[in-house]
Amino acid sequence: MGKYNSIRVIALGLIRDGDRLFLSEGYDPKNKTEFYRALGGGVEFLETSLAALKREFQEEVQADLTNIKYLDCIENIFEYKGKKGHEVIQLYRCDFVDKTFYERETVPFLEGKRKKIARWVEIEKFRSGELTLYPKGFLRYCEAV
Repeated sequence: MGKYNSIRVIALGLIRDGDRLFLSEGYDPKNKTEFYRALGGGVEFLETSLAALKREFQEEVQADLTNIKYLDCIENIFEYKGKKGHEVIQLYRCDFVDKTFYERETVPFLEGKRKKIARWVEIEKFRSGELTLYPKGFLRYCEAV
């Protein structure tokens, strides 16, 4: 998550396959809540958000992206592990070049030193409130894709 006393610019990739989304699982130990969010990460100084998106997918799940389309800029003020966070999200719609990603139920990856899991999740589970998708309001972008 980086520093909590500054605004972080991140690039996220929304990948949809039919009625499901490719998302990273998250857990907030302070609130004891599970959540999901799109994959991606921080934009580095002098790096475009598009370049950051491609780099993050390469680093995290060794995947190349195609059909990349800019969707929107979202400002997200949140709390995680009891600390306030503030990020500006450059959101992209994209697809995997490697079609085998669409057949995999889970994809383990490292985010820094933390072991994480990305998986396909049915959109309906977020619509019904069974699962939580961050940032708040993100679901509307999934409906329009």
